[in-house]
Amino acid sequence: MAVLHNPAMLSATASSLASSLSSARAVPTRETYSELQQAYEHFNQRLFDDALPHCLITLQREKRTCGYFSAARFASLDGSTTDEIALNPAYFAAVPIIETLQTLVHEMTHLWQHHFGKPGRARYHNEEWADKLESLGLMPSSTGRPGGRRTGDMMADYAMAGGPFLAACEQLLTTRFQLSWYDRFPAIEHVVTGQWSMATQIQGMQGTQPPMSSVPALAEAVRPVGTSVAVPGSTTGETMVQPVNKSLRVKYRCGGCAAPVNVWGKPGLNLICGDCGKGFTAQD
Repeated sequence: MAVLHNPAMLSATASSLASSLSSARAVPTRETYSELQQAYEHFNQRLFDDALPHCLITLQREKRTCGYFSAARFASLDGSTTDEIALNPAYFAAVPIIETLQTLVHEMTHLWQHHFGKPGRARYHNEEWADKLESLGLMPSSTGRPGGRRTGDMMADYAMAGGPFLAACEQLLTTRFQLSWYDRFPAIEHVVTGQWSMATQIQGMQGTQPPMSSVPALAEAVRPVGTSVAVPGSTTGETMVQPVNKSLRVKYRCGGCAAPVNVWGKPGLNLICGDCGKGFTAQD
């Protein structure tokens, strides 16, 4: 019996098989850390004249903290030390990639100050740090928006139009740079943070929208949950989560959980509880 072959079907099957094999061969740890290292080296070269020493980049879930810097945190077998820059992966899917890269440069500025400047006490972000960050095209702000304080214990920042940071970002994002792996269960508060990010207002650039809302396959995989996951640990040089203007927020309550579960966000959100699967309703 003759067997008829449909070239289009064979091509689609081969493509599907190749995709499955590619996924099976993925090495998430290698991909994730090589991408973060690529970003570090790119910004070191473009913003710091390649003056920063290498450090150990880690992924740490810290409550209400996008990232932190810790000087000489790790030691090798020969006794030499290296600094740590920690990034919180719980925000990766929920905030624009530009926001994640802002956190990296924010912490790189702490690293710069540790080696070449005079850091403030403990977690304090002083004038020297603020001036350096601003010179890189990131405006320090206690609120993450115009009008906030430039110095303090817990600080955020926002990208300045036409500044060196956005120029370096654009160079990086047009070289096919991406973050390949994302936490599937961001807290709803992280999702709200991403929706209110100043980065979403940037025009004409890639990476200005949260990956979970701009990448269909990721949107299918991500399931926001009612509360964030916190891991205890000491931090220095923390990047604060941008607080949302409370006067513009609406209180939402889960319609299914026995214990009250409330979140706050902008009007018109369609929220689903990750615990019970029921929707949230706006409260007066």
